[in-house]
Amino acid sequence: MPIHDSDWSLQFFEGVACPADVHIPAADSDAWQWNPRHRWVYDKLAVAASQDIQAAPFGVEPPGYPVFCKPMMNLEGMGTGSAVLHDADDYERLCRPGHMWMKLLSGDHVSSDAALVEGKPGWWRHATGVAAGAGMFDYWTVHAGAPGGLEAYLERWIGRHLAGYSGMVNFETIGGRIIEVHLRITDQWPDLYGGRAWVEALVGLYGQKRWRFAGETRRTGYSVALFGPPRRDYRHPPAGLGQELRAAAGISSLQITFHEGKAPGWHANPPGGFRLAVINGFDLAACRAARRRLAGWYGIATPPNIVTE
Repeated sequence: MPIHDSDWSLQFFEGVACPADVHIPAADSDAWQWNPRHRWVYDKLAVAASQDIQAAPFGVEPPGYPVFCKPMMNLEGMGTGSAVLHDADDYERLCRPGHMWMKLLSGDHVSSDAALVEGKPGWWRHATGVAAGAGMFDYWTVHAGAPGGLEAYLERWIGRHLAGYSGMVNFETIGGRIIEVHLRITDQWPDLYGGRAWVEALVGLYGQKRWRFAGETRRTGYSVALFGPPRRDYRHPPAGLGQELRAAAGISSLQITFHEGKAPGWHANPPGGFRLAVINGFDLAACRAARRRLAGWYGIATPPNIVTE
């Protein structure tokens, strides 16, 4: 198993040969430990400062509102503890020690993955998220092409701050400015990136510091999320339903994104809901249809705004 992962994304990496001494992080906790030289990028306040974005830690009240508040470091992801602060009352109520505030950015929310060899990008893919409120996303579009100007901006930032780094890096940007950096793969959509051939290229990147992804054919893909109400105990759907959804035309994978044996509060989730599943495919209508089937099984009769059509 080439990827250090322990959950629903393991399906993408099974059967790919990988030397025992090659370690590929899929979790930020591993990436932080294995990259001491560059681990500072997990400090979101430092990332904001590297771009001259107005920001400060808890204890320094914003000069004006609205601003965005979040933990300065969050290795679990999923927007945990984040909120828009509209006034001083919100600051007192929602901002905590260990948090920061920053300028509230606007524009497209893009997740960008790059394969770096000695600080030089050899491959890019970009996905645009459709927000559903309260830190949740309705779905992501994994584009075949690149947003105009974004790669050039990110490459300049890489040149200043990730010189010599080899491995995957993920950027989250809003309006073309970086809000988060992760020294790992995005394990949600390797099937949309190219499946087994892409994973084999990943092994070469970490094992030999080279990127060879021969015969890549890019297609626009979709990653549709199903969220349910928070603080409920959920169970996995029957195996038969999962197999039926995975086999549907236009669907490439189904990920049930929680552990039955863990309490709801153990999972990292955005403020607005509990993520139950991610459905990937190359047909958005098919992905949404599969989500409706799954929502029905969970008894979400009137799906929340995350299940917009």
